Amino acid sequence: MTVTAEAGVRSRRDLVVLTAGHLIDDLYQGAVPALVPFFVAAHQWSYAEASGITLAATLLSSVVQPVFGLLTDRRPMPWLVPVGMSVAGAGIGLSGLTSSYLMTWLAIALSGLGVAAYHPEAARLARVASRGSHTAMSWFSVGGSTGFALAPVAVAPLLETFGVTATWPLLVPALAGAALTTVLLRSTLRAARAAPPKRRAVEPVRDDWPAFAKLTVVIIARSIAVFGLGTFLALFVQQRLAAGVVTGEVALVLFYGTGAVGILFGGRFAGRWGRAAVLRVSYALGVPAMAGLALVPGPVIFGFIVATALALFVPFSLHVTLGQDYLPNRVGTASGVTLGLAVSVGGLAAPVLGGLADATGLRTALVVLIAMPLLAALMSLRIPDIDR
Repeated sequence: MTVTAEAGVRSRRDLVVLTAGHLIDDLYQGAVPALVPFFVAAHQWSYAEASGITLAATLLSSVVQPVFGLLTDRRPMPWLVPVGMSVAGAGIGLSGLTSSYLMTWLAIALSGLGVAAYHPEAARLARVASRGSHTAMSWFSVGGSTGFALAPVAVAPLLETFGVTATWPLLVPALAGAALTTVLLRSTLRAARAAPPKRRAVEPVRDDWPAFAKLTVVIIARSIAVFGLGTFLALFVQQRLAAGVVTGEVALVLFYGTGAVGILFGGRFAGRWGRAAVLRVSYALGVPAMAGLALVPGPVIFGFIVATALALFVPFSLHVTLGQDYLPNRVGTASGVTLGLAVSVGGLAAPVLGGLADATGLRTALVVLIAMPLLAALMSLRIPDIDR
């Protein structure tokens, strides 16, 4: 086997490992909305208190995520990948072991810190392994969304059977994933410490901060929509269909599972029509999809959940590659924002939505969220695409 072929095999193996690790890490982000209905039922929390748990997962993460990105731009820190994954799992594992709202809040915040540490460096390594391919990066991104989708599948049976104190087994995937990542990526991690990835000649020499700022607004708008739905979708479906907790968890699985499929479509669509065009069309379609979810009664809500998930997740991996191309000299910073800050910052709006839901009802809170894909669609008209 030639050196080039060996490098290609190693890159594919590394991408598979990183994708699996991304699945495990984002399982813990997806666990937060999956845990909320159980915590609400067990502790009789208000909507505002429930949304405060989402805030815990994102507040500290939003603050430190760009810091990790800046640090990895200056010096590669591949050890953050397994360490971040472990901390994310530890926080979720501890979250149900107390009846104290404050202690649960702190445990969820710890998990958010682990997620923040994981993403910038993992995205940088994935960019190296993918060799700049939209489709390959979409597989890395779909790993995260698959983790979101699987979280209710992991959480619901466990807590339905053993109660809210049974969160500690959720730590196991993080420890196993961290160990496997460290072993399987050992050679890649050593190489990453030694030298930054080579940049393709077609990438711009200068960082395009104005374009990156506009992209960040798009991602923040999407993030508010996704986190708002992640926090309240299960409760809303339970309320609209007069159903139990399991039905709400099914809605979350459908939302995030469809989203994972949508991410793969995004990579393929971008190769044909361009990334900016895919963003514009997806978010424009998200407006009627979210309106139907919030306003149309009956079981047809599940159809609108599918449509909304596709609209919000098709662009996801394209945010990452666009951000890295806008800031080719600061890939860690770009990854920290596109996969981290701008994603998690949506959780900061959750308490506002929770207060609105307490005052006016869940439907009103979801109607307000319709403005987010509209904002994303309008702002995406102003961002440039970069042909490879």
